[in-house]
Amino acid sequence: MDALETFIVESTVQSEADAYKSIVADIITELVLGGAIGRIKVRVRPEDSLYLMAVILRGSQPKVKVSDMGSVDITNQITKEVTISIEQEKYLPELLEQLWAKYGRAGVRQPERKTLIMTVEDLDNDVEELRNIVVADPQKTLQSRLVEMAIRSTPEGFRVRYHSLDGHRFVFAASEDILKPEWIQEARNIAEELMEDE
Repeated sequence: MDALETFIVESTVQSEADAYKSIVADIITELVLGGAIGRIKVRVRPEDSLYLMAVILRGSQPKVKVSDMGSVDITNQITKEVTISIEQEKYLPELLEQLWAKYGRAGVRQPERKTLIMTVEDLDNDVEELRNIVVADPQKTLQSRLVEMAIRSTPEGFRVRYHSLDGHRFVFAASEDILKPEWIQEARNIAEELMEDE
């Protein structure tokens, strides 16, 4: 796990703070979130059945388009063939899924692992469209992993939950009871405090 700039766990029961810190650290490691999280603060108030978490992310990753992972070129004007030459294979399965959905499995040939050939209708439009296909959105993946981390670290029975990701700030609140608006605001305030620590 990458070293976090700030990692604070507060609890009105001090012995619980250390236990929660260990649990959260283990989950961050399991979900490989150490590189994405810069600062994290957790506040636990058992007397209110309240669990709050605020996370400041190190930075966001841009969406990955086909043009980021390879080149798209017209290879035959007459037969209207377009070739995608892959340089980064990481998202190749996701790209194939999207191409099969658009052109059908029979419409996508793969003579080599890093070469995909399609016959298209409109060369210019399809080439531009192919270059701009989004094959991965790391921000969405990151958000789902943050939510999983928060839920897994929440005390048993805290089924009423709230979360939001706004830019580099992730806030989470959970309780056994109905969440009060001031609790959600408290989670946001914790995120603000973490931002001020920059």
